[in-house]
Amino acid sequence: MKLRDEYKAFMRDDSGLGTIEIVLILVVLIGLVIIFKKQITTLLNGIFTQINKSAKEVY
Repeated sequence: MKLRDEYKAFMRDDSGLGTIEIVLILVVLIGLVIIFKKQITTLLNGIFTQINKSAKEVY
């Protein structure tokens, strides 16, 4: 009976759940960045080009 009670307590313990969730979210985000790397690079290059053009107009 003691082993069964310890097993039940172990299964109810969710203290490490937050860490697992954070790791899974990071894995998904990294995967999305890898998949859409070319599109992200193109978008950021366009944004920085526009910023540089606007900055030159100010000076």
